Amino acid sequence: MKTGLVSITFRDLDVEELVRLVAEAGLEGIEWGGDVHVPHGHLARAREVRLLTEAAGLAVSCYGSYYRFDGCVSRWAEDEPSWNAVLDTACELGAPSIRVWAGTLGSKEIAGEHRQRIVERCREIGEQSQRRGVAVGLEFHDNTLTDSNESTARFLEEVGHENVFTLWQPYLSVEQDYRLRGLGQLLAKIGNVHCNHFAKEGWPHSLLLSEGEQVWSEYLEILRSDGRERWISIEHVKDHSVENFRKDAETLRKWAKG
Repeated sequence: MKTGLVSITFRDLDVEELVRLVAEAGLEGIEWGGDVHVPHGHLARAREVRLLTEAAGLAVSCYGSYYRFDGCVSRWAEDEPSWNAVLDTACELGAPSIRVWAGTLGSKEIAGEHRQRIVERCREIGEQSQRRGVAVGLEFHDNTLTDSNESTARFLEEVGHENVFTLWQPYLSVEQDYRLRGLGQLLAKIGNVHCNHFAKEGWPHSLLLSEGEQVWSEYLEILRSDGRERWISIEHVKDHSVENFRKDAETLRKWAKG
């Protein structure tokens, strides 16, 4: 496991502050977000952030874009990103993968020709990215076509491209057995992992990672079972606190050592 931070955890901090914070916490890399820190299509900014990251001895783990196959709606960016802008930015940033979103509606709300267009577009994007040495990772999230274990497996099978993967994070408000079954079911197509721990009430009630040690030990046992190297990056911290991030980083580094 390689350890890192998802930059959108601290949208209010600038790039220099984030780089310093992650390096001081002893983590290995950063997934840079395409909303605030490295906007889509801002290639000079992407190059600058790459150099700052590497100068601190860190790696870029992923480009967290807000590209959606269904209308490319971005919650954060003023302008909807084009795919070419997203891919070009990821390449300038030196990102090995791009996080994308499988549409704007849940899997039960999309069917027929609408669904098929998204599947075909995802396959095209997987091919285009592969030619430039970048993998595609689907956000594992509600209100998309990857909003459950079963829907994610189905979508990946329909896309059927070796360069398209899914990210993984614990679904909220479901039983632990469901999460573990999903990990096993999707393991061969899981790329990066977002690491967080929430109270039973779910979002936005983040807890310290140390409070989730038991459940995360079960996740990590499965994730390690195939021997593949993955990035596991902190996303969301208790009270949006830098000090709590430092505590979480220490916990994650301990877990990564096994």
